[in-house]
Amino acid sequence: MTPEQMRDASLLELFSLEAEAQTQVLSAGLMALERDPAQADQLEACMRAAHSLKGAARIVGIDAGVSVAHVMEDCLVAAQEGRLLLRAEHIDALLRGTDLLMHIATPGDPNGEALVPAFLQQMASLLDPGAAPAAPPLAPTVPDVPLSPPASALPAIEAEAEAAVPRKSGKRAGEGGERVLRVTADRLNSLLDLSSKSLVETQRLKPYLATLQRLKRMHGQGMRALDGLKTQLEASGQSPEVLDALAQTQRLLLETQQILQQQAADLDEFGWQASQRAQLLYDTALACRMRPFADVLTGQSRMVRDLGRSLGKQVQLQIEGEKTQVDRDVLEKLEAPLTHLLRNAVDHGVELPERRLLARKPETGTIRLRASHQAGLLMLELSDDGAGIDLERLKRNIVERGLSPADTVAQMSEEELLSFLFLPGFSLRDKVTEVSGRGVGLDAVQHMVRELRGSIGLSQVPGQGCRFQLEVPLTLSVVRSLVVEVGDEAYAFPLAHIERTLEVAADDIVQIEGRQHFWHEGRHIGLVAASQLLNRPTVQGEASSLRVVVIREREQLYGVAVERLVGERVLVVMPLDPRLGKVQDISAGALLDDGSVVLIVDVEDLLRSVEKLLSTGRLERIEHGVQGARGASRKRVLVVDDSLTVRELQRKLLSNRGYDVAVAVDGMDGWNALRNETFDLLITDIDMPRMDGIELVTLVRRDQRLQSLPVMVVSYKDREEDRRRGLDAGADYYLAKASFHDDALLDAVVELIGSAQG
Repeated sequence: MTPEQMRDASLLELFSLEAEAQTQVLSAGLMALERDPAQADQLEACMRAAHSLKGAARIVGIDAGVSVAHVMEDCLVAAQEGRLLLRAEHIDALLRGTDLLMHIATPGDPNGEALVPAFLQQMASLLDPGAAPAAPPLAPTVPDVPLSPPASALPAIEAEAEAAVPRKSGKRAGEGGERVLRVTADRLNSLLDLSSKSLVETQRLKPYLATLQRLKRMHGQGMRALDGLKTQLEASGQSPEVLDALAQTQRLLLETQQILQQQAADLDEFGWQASQRAQLLYDTALACRMRPFADVLTGQSRMVRDLGRSLGKQVQLQIEGEKTQVDRDVLEKLEAPLTHLLRNAVDHGVELPERRLLARKPETGTIRLRASHQAGLLMLELSDDGAGIDLERLKRNIVERGLSPADTVAQMSEEELLSFLFLPGFSLRDKVTEVSGRGVGLDAVQHMVRELRGSIGLSQVPGQGCRFQLEVPLTLSVVRSLVVEVGDEAYAFPLAHIERTLEVAADDIVQIEGRQHFWHEGRHIGLVAASQLLNRPTVQGEASSLRVVVIREREQLYGVAVERLVGERVLVVMPLDPRLGKVQDISAGALLDDGSVVLIVDVEDLLRSVEKLLSTGRLERIEHGVQGARGASRKRVLVVDDSLTVRELQRKLLSNRGYDVAVAVDGMDGWNALRNETFDLLITDIDMPRMDGIELVTLVRRDQRLQSLPVMVVSYKDREEDRRRGLDAGADYYLAKASFHDDALLDAVVELIGSAQG
């Protein structure tokens, strides 16, 4: 809430905000006190929160809030002074009071003041058992969702900062003294969109810089040609006037060379600086969307504790990685699946205390939730120390439901057996209860995780518990994708849905029941044409093999034939205009480095299109040729590098794309190859024995026959001065090995000399 909004807000609105913050302090503190009633810091925090709420309720004239907070404060003060030992029944009552305070502070909430008399009676009997008849115990509340709204449900995004409500300390519990700033989600999304476009636009400078470098090289060739002409004219005895005109031309060319070199250097520097600043701008805008993982956990510890007590179990939730940063949209979508998994773990993972004691386990069950970053993903691990899954019972259930024959089930691995738990409606429960059983709803959990472009896995150890592993993106604003070409257009498949990519020989494609398949790793995989699914024209041409993207949905695999695999990219997601409605098979758009548009495929929608084509019998055969252009000449590339690993990697990448590749072990070896053979492109390292890459490029540019040969430098050195050295020596392209990933090398080769058969 901004200062202007603070001035306009009513006292009741301010009290509601304060109650939201202070009840969170109370819930967290009381949960800690249940584990260790003697924690002085937690007692102090809870007492101050109750005291603050009592004062705030008195100011706004809510007597019920004053009464509830006052009796809670009395209880906590008695515990502080050693007159009362907090037991489970005290924690139950204080948590109920915390809920009541939130109800009372919420305008229009009917579950507030009517319940206060019973609560006050219960507290009186707990504080002084002889003063009043014992009130009947009140069952702990087990809400389906946290009582306090999560941060992700707020209509605006709040940076981690000081709360806007005035308090004695001026801070929320556990927070620093930074100022609050709330920005509407639409504005922040707009800022992120603009920064991402700015990042892409800076990449469009690269072709201009490459053109300047080529122009500089051609200029140098022209000056060397004039030098040769001047020598010939002087030898032939030309008049002084002709020689003076030639000298004047040389002077002008020298001046233009200096200007050209300076302009190329300035543009190179500007492009580098612009890309750095655009990247920083984008990273900063993206960071504004990030929130700590703890924001999705509001009320989860309480829910686990209360649900366990309602089932006669003692359960605690241990959390690691609460400060792990995640996009707010991801957090919002994670709340439902995590709540479902936690409730399952309490209800059917953790055993009753007597069974745990018989199994020589602690009476209190433990559920662990761990969050961490890994390779641009949010890794979540949710485990319990319960009984695990009875695999024999699971096998019987699979057979009884007719999902698989008994002899097949008997040979299944544990991973294959556990995958049945994710089927719709599958359950190991003999009867329906209010809390979902292990397996019931796991299909919905998996669907929600897939919507986040993530994955979920399950493993278990009988008698020792289950473990769910979730991998989801840190943000939905970017998506790691495989970019392909279909009908001369770029499309992107999110990597979360891709099983693998393959090159399938034309002879390996077979017809089974009128459908095309190929055999891979012991199973037939259906094959469909991306051009038909995406309504793109089929590019005519002969080929001996097909490039196939294998996509997975649950246990179903499909091979989608595409024209070209461009490579893996991290794309900034640009939502489609809502006026377009749902575009079939497409989820969003993005921009590639060159500014061109790529459409991001909605894989689940695409698979529905496949099923529709299959059901109507309209799935087209993929026509493939086997003659190809085998006899056509291929462009030749010389790779010069003293590293065997780098040489072999580059050779394989280029050979797989159809280029004819020769290799050399150092600059001297490369120079000898260039003088004796003809190549369309030279790719060289810089640091090499005998002759380094700079010397090699210099020799190439001085040689009359090789002056026009395109040259690419690939080096570990990524400093600006190193790039400048390579380009000034005459290289047409400089690629740092640090950014040598995906198809970066292949893209650069195509830019310089075109395709292998071009």
